[in-house]
Amino acid sequence: MTAETESNPTRKRITGIFSAIEDLVYVGLGVLLASGAIFLLVTTAISFGTSLFGGTLSREFIALLDRILLILLVVELLYTVQVSFREHVITPEPFLLVGLIAAIRRVLILTAEFGRMEGIAPAAFNNFLLELSVLTVLILAIALSLFVLRKRGPAAPVKA
Repeated sequence: MTAETESNPTRKRITGIFSAIEDLVYVGLGVLLASGAIFLLVTTAISFGTSLFGGTLSREFIALLDRILLILLVVELLYTVQVSFREHVITPEPFLLVGLIAAIRRVLILTAEFGRMEGIAPAAFNNFLLELSVLTVLILAIALSLFVLRKRGPAAPVKA
């Protein structure tokens, strides 16, 4: 807070109201993400059990892997909301981790689906290679960004 904000009670009151609204939104987002993660976890566990006992696990493994990685992504988003709520700052690392998980998730699913295809057309193969190349560059860029941010040490966070 600046000296001007501290000396003006109206500004201080408005800032407090916006801070309370921000906290309320973060709590709402956290509840929704946590509920979604629990729902996904339960339905994925049921699907896993059904596939395991039904003998279809090998056929449905890619879909299960996709859902498991989606749960991990939602949990990372929940962590990002938690950090933003707790510290009232926005740091880039949690967002970069979410992006990294999402890109890796897509690579895993893309390669798993490609491995199951037979007689793929040359255009589809070129699209596969292009998407895989772009994702690889993206993953390397995000990983490098995380490395640089961690090497640099704690930076001045952006106030939320």
